[in-house]
Amino acid sequence: MEIACLILTQMGFSVETAENGKLALDMVAASEPGYYDAILMDIQMPVMDGYSAARAIRALDDKALADIPILAMTANAFQEDVKAAMDAGMQAHIAKPVDVGKLTEALSSVLKRP
Repeated sequence: MEIACLILTQMGFSVETAENGKLALDMVAASEPGYYDAILMDIQMPVMDGYSAARAIRALDDKALADIPILAMTANAFQEDVKAAMDAGMQAHIAKPVDVGKLTEALSSVLKRP
């Protein structure tokens, strides 16, 4: 998480972190639409894993919050892991260790910025 935060802040992003999937869900659910541009979701977290957290975010009543782009960040890089991330409602899969170019490409593909 520390490395991803460092990379993202160097890219000019503001970053907030959650230590587990339940906290991530709570943060998104309590936010105003548009506050978060994207979520980088670790898959293996305590309390609630990333797949469950992504599904719960997709099930939020507020469509603007439910539609925030979610990118999986995981050391699990097999094709079935990519499929599981997509099946959970994520738009991209970024393997660890993080490749800055691939992270930039994934973020560019999901962010709705001119």
